[in-house]
Order: sequence, then C-alpha cells, then structure tokens
Amino acid sequence: MKLVYLLILAPFFITPLIAMAADIKPSWKATIVYDNNAGDPLLKTDWGFSCYLESSEKTILFDCGGRGDILLSNMARKGLSLEKIQVIVLSHFHQDHIGGLEDLLTKNPRVEVWVPYSFPSEFKKAIEKKGAQVREVIKPAPICPGVYTSGVIDGPVREQSLVLDTRDGLVVITGCAHPGIVHILEEIKTAFPKNIYLVMGGFHLGGRPETEIKKIVASFRRLGVKKAGPTHCSGEVARRLFSEEYGPDYIRAGVGQEVIIQ
Repeated sequence: MKLVYLLILAPFFITPLIAMAADIKPSWKATIVYDNNAGDPLLKTDWGFSCYLESSEKTILFDCGGRGDILLSNMARKGLSLEKIQVIVLSHFHQDHIGGLEDLLTKNPRVEVWVPYSFPSEFKKAIEKKGAQVREVIKPAPICPGVYTSGVIDGPVREQSLVLDTRDGLVVITGCAHPGIVHILEEIKTAFPKNIYLVMGGFHLGGRPETEIKKIVASFRRLGVKKAGPTHCSGEVARRLFSEEYGPDYIRAGVGQEVIIQ
C-alpha cells in the first residue's frame, strides 16, 4: 500500500478547525536539540536546526539537524526519548535540516514524516522503505489537535513552518525562513486568524545589513509578535537587535534551550 497522502486544505478551512480546537490547548515543552548557537555546554553545536516538542497530545520533532550522531547524542544528553516521537516535520530540503533523519528512522520508524510536496520522490521513497509514513504538504493543514503546518510557502526555497495554537496565541517555529521571515508570518496571519505570541527558529538574516534587519524587527512589532527567539541562521546582528527591541520578551535560543509554551 502506498503511504503517501496529499493534504490539500484551503486556508479558509483553518478557521473552523481552530475554533473547534479552542478548548484543546495542551502545554508544550520545546527543546532545541540541534543548533549552531551554543547553549547547554553538555550538548554539541553544529550547523543546522532541530526542535523536540512534547505535550500530552503528541511528541513532535521539527527538523533533524545535519548529522544523526549529533542529533541522537544531544537528545540522549537531554533525556529525550526518540522512541516517543510520533511526528517528524521537515521544513525544507537542505542537509542541515534533514541530515539526521535516516539515523533517527533506523531507531524509530513508527512515525509520520510531513514533508513539502516538492521534496524529491527518491527521498520520500527512502522514508517509506524505512517503514515510516510520508505525508505530503501543500496547503495549511492540521497535524494533531492544536498543531498545524503552515503549508508550503514559496520562495527561493519552498518551506513549511510549524504552528502551535496555544492559550497565549500562535507559536511559530521556523527552519530557515528562506521565503523571508516576514513573508512567512504574513502568510500565517492570513491562514490562521489569531495573534502571534512567539516566533522561534532560523530567520535567515545572517550577513544582512543592520538597516534591513531593523526593518524586519519593526515588522515583527507591526504584526503583533509578542516574543522572539532567533537562532540557527539568524546571525548575531539579528540576535542583538531583537534582544534590544524585545528585552525580557527575547529568548536567547541555542542548543539545549528549553521553552515552556502554555
């Protein structure tokens, strides 16, 4: 049986889905288990990104970093079980976000792997060969109660983000934000009519001029983003500018960082 599903869900269907799930607001613990920014000294840093999310509903891994040995080692040092992972969401087809998948599936193939429809067919077949289910993403769609894919957002690289519907508002976790972090947030605001509480992950701002980054920080404020946690490919200038603007609402994200999401 071919385990590939096309998830074509127009954005106007998202509103009733969120409304129906309004009373289902599990708390989440998000742990960054792969990042090139230092955090927990017991964990290894490496170029890439992965975030482990736990709740009473599901255990989800967003992206898999660049190397399986580092990913699994960091998870073990944080006491996080790879066997508990039920869903893996891959943001885009770059090695620093998919490289650890094969090693993880060797240990735990009993998962759904949500990938943009544009991923190579050979890659999707390799996932199925490991025994996992592939779910192809086109439009915004529910993953489980209170958790959604943003849908594939076009840009220099097609990319999806993870969206959590929480009591405080939407939490958006990004991989590299190749389509542009502001563009991603604008698309999510259109598809999901709620305030954005937290944006965390790669903002793809490394090497950008300070004047350009200041405009992006201002756009975060314009979009009503309450908290910001730039990491991975965001760059130190962006991290400094977001820190200056957001003060106590800035999250200095790095490998090993834990964020409790109510």
